[in-house]
Amino acid sequence: MDYKETLLLPQTDFPMRGNLPQNEPARYAKWFSNEESAYAKMIQNRENAPTTFILHDGPPYANGHIHIGHALNKILKDVIIKTHYFFGEKVRYVPGWDCHGLPIEQQVEKNLGKEKKDALPKSKIRELCREHARKFIDIQREEFKSLGVIADWDNPYMTMKFKFEADIYRALCGVADRGLLVERSKPVYWSWAARSALAEAEVEYEDKEDYSIFVAFALSPEAKDKLEINTDASVIIWTTTPWTLPANVGISFSPDENYVLTSDGYIVAEPLHGKLLEQGVVTGEIIKTFKASVLENSFAINPLNGRKSQLILGDHVTMDGGSGCVHTAPGHGDDDYKVGLRYGLEVVMPVDERGCYDETVVRLGLLPDAQSFVGEHIFKCNERILELLGDRLLKCSKFTHSYPFCWRTHQPVIYRATKQWFVAMDEAMGGRESLRKMAMDELEKVRFYPKSGINRLGSMIENRPDWCISRQRDWGVPIAFFRDKTTGKPIFDAKVVTHIAAIFEEKGADAWWDLEIEDLLVENSGYKPENLEKVMDILDVWFDSGSTWKAVLQSSDYDAGTYPATMYLEGSDQHRGWFQSSLLVSTANNGIAPYSKILTHGFTVDEKGEKMSKSKGNVVAPADVAKQYGVEILRLWVGTSEYTTDLKISDNILKQISEQYRKIRNT
Repeated sequence: MDYKETLLLPQTDFPMRGNLPQNEPARYAKWFSNEESAYAKMIQNRENAPTTFILHDGPPYANGHIHIGHALNKILKDVIIKTHYFFGEKVRYVPGWDCHGLPIEQQVEKNLGKEKKDALPKSKIRELCREHARKFIDIQREEFKSLGVIADWDNPYMTMKFKFEADIYRALCGVADRGLLVERSKPVYWSWAARSALAEAEVEYEDKEDYSIFVAFALSPEAKDKLEINTDASVIIWTTTPWTLPANVGISFSPDENYVLTSDGYIVAEPLHGKLLEQGVVTGEIIKTFKASVLENSFAINPLNGRKSQLILGDHVTMDGGSGCVHTAPGHGDDDYKVGLRYGLEVVMPVDERGCYDETVVRLGLLPDAQSFVGEHIFKCNERILELLGDRLLKCSKFTHSYPFCWRTHQPVIYRATKQWFVAMDEAMGGRESLRKMAMDELEKVRFYPKSGINRLGSMIENRPDWCISRQRDWGVPIAFFRDKTTGKPIFDAKVVTHIAAIFEEKGADAWWDLEIEDLLVENSGYKPENLEKVMDILDVWFDSGSTWKAVLQSSDYDAGTYPATMYLEGSDQHRGWFQSSLLVSTANNGIAPYSKILTHGFTVDEKGEKMSKSKGNVVAPADVAKQYGVEILRLWVGTSEYTTDLKISDNILKQISEQYRKIRNT
C-alpha cells in the first residue's frame, strides 16, 4: 500500500517550479494585450477611489538599449504604483522619453560622416535624428515591458512630438514673460569637442594632469611710486592654465590680507610667504608689509605681451594655495568675470568654438609671433607659452586635480565667454521674489525620501549660477524668438510667440528652420520681416525634460493625473538634473514645485562596490538575467535591496536571490 494515498493533503495546481524564463513572456504578453490590459483594469477598478497617486516619469534618453540602472528605476516605480493601487488609490503612470540632444545628433553624424552632415539642410538632419529616437523608443518600450512594468505604454510621452515641442516652447515663453530670460555675454562651461555651451548638469568631474606655474608680472612705474619703492618689483601670480595668460587683464588681491615685498623683489600674500619660500618660488625675506588697497587700480605688465594688467581687489581670493595674487581673465572664469564687472575690465576672448586660438591673438597682439598660434588648440600651446615666459616663469611643475569634463564627449571643458541665454536666478520681477528664493521656499514643502535629499538639492539651488539654457546644435527645441536687427533686442511679444507655438503644434519645431520669417509672423504683428532675424540656438535638453509637467500633467493629450504630481522618483544624480530643472521651470512659470514628494535611489555597482563597465567585464544586462533566472528574480533583488544607497548586483548575488525566491515559493 502507498501510504501517501491515505493522507488527506491539500490539492493545488500551483507548481513547485516557477520556470520563470519560459513562463514570464506569455504572462506579460497577456498583461499588455488590448483585450486584457492590466493598466486599463487598474484604472477601471479604482475609478471611484477618493485618492489619486500620480507618479510622473523621468524620461530616459532614447538612445541605446536599457541597462541595469534603467531596470532598477522602472521596477521601483512599478512596485510603488502597484503598492498604491493595493492601498485602494487611483494610480496614474505615463512613461516617457527624452528625445532631443547631442548623443543622437552625434550618432547621426557618425552614420553620415561629418562632411555629408554639414551639407544637409537642418530639417533633414532633424528628420534623421527623429528616426533614430523613434527606433530606440520602440526598442526600449519592449525591453521595459519585458520587465513586467505596468504603465500606459500605448500613449507614452515623447519630447519630440509636435505638441510637446510647442509646450516646451510655451514654458520658455512663460520664463521670458516673467522677465527671467536674459541674454548676455558671460563665461560659461564650453565643450570644444561638442562645440557648444554646457549647463552645470552636463559637467562631470574627473582627474586631470595640469601645469602649476608661478609667473612674475613686473610693476609699472606708477605702481612702484604707490608702493614708495625705486627698485624693480614683480607680482607673482599662480595658475594651472598657461593658455589663459594671453587673455589676462588683471591681478586680484585679497582686500583683507596683508601683502609683502621680499628682498628679491617679489610681491606675495603674507600668509603664503613661508610656503613659497619652502617651494623655492621666492628666496628673499620680507622687507615691506602693506595692504593691497595701496596698489588698487595701478598696473603690472604681462610678460607674454607687454599689455597692462590692472591690480584689483576681489573677495574670491583665498589663502589656501598659490601666491594670493590671482591671474584674472574675465573671458575664462566666473569669478574673474564678476570682479571684472566691478572694475570695468575688458573681456578678452581669443579662443574659438573648437578650443583653438583665433585671429584675436593677432589683432590684440596677445602673443609673440601671434599668427603661428592661430588655429592651434589651446591645450597644445601650453608648452610654447611656458617657453615664451622665459625667466619670468619662476617655477613650473605638474599635478593632478579634479577638473570639469563634458559628460557627453568625455573631454575636458573650458570656460569661454560667449553670448548665451540664461534663466536668471536672482532677478526680482513683477513684484515676485527671485527664482532662487521661490525655489528654496518651495523645497521646504516637498517630502524627501531619504530626508537628506533636501540638503543636497537645496544646496545646489542655493549656490548655482544663472542657468545657461542655450546650445549651438541642430537637434532640439529652438529658442524661437525674433531679434530686431536695428536694436539687437529679442522680441517677446505675446501675440508673436503665441502664433509661433501654434505653428510648432501643427508642423513641429522644424518649422523654425523650414519657414521664412514672414511665414512665421502672425498677421498684423506690427513688425516688418526684413527688420528681423531668427535666434538659431536650441534649448538645453534639461529644459525639455524640466517642462514635462506642463506638456504631460497639464495636457489633455495624456491621462497622466493632475499637476503637481504626487512623486518624482529617479537616481540621486537627478538632484543636479531633472529634479532641479523641473523645479526651476515650474517655479518660474507658476510659483510652485511640480512635485509633492521626491524619492531617490542609488546606482548599481558590482559585488565589490565598483562601477560597472564593459572593460571590467562586470556588466549585468537585464535581458541576460531574464533569460537565465527570470525577471521575477530581478524584481526580488530590487525589492530586497536598500534602494537609498548603491545597489550591488552580480551573478553570485542573483544566485542567492534565486534561492530566496525558491524558499518563498515552496514554503
